[in-house]
Amino acid sequence: MRVNLKDNILYINQEDLPNYKKGGSIVRNSYFWALKSISCYSRKGRDWEFDAVVWIALCRMLLSFAQSGYLGDSETLLEFNTDTPIPEALRSVSTWL
Repeated sequence: MRVNLKDNILYINQEDLPNYKKGGSIVRNSYFWALKSISCYSRKGRDWEFDAVVWIALCRMLLSFAQSGYLGDSETLLEFNTDTPIPEALRSVSTWL
């Protein structure tokens, strides 16, 4: 998932966010609601925002869903621009584009 970092807020690109689908996969719908529940701002069609206070929870959640084997790396890795330093709390689930 492509991300940006500004003023200690992590923004996940809205095009890379999971979709909720009524009657869809339980894992994917659970992933959608888990991400939404810890975001500080999550409107449809907008980037979702995550404050620094939830980054450890975000990291643990992404690792958990990645280890389940149901979601791919593109759905559980945070992709930063190469000129953006990756915060320590997010390094285990992050890479550079």
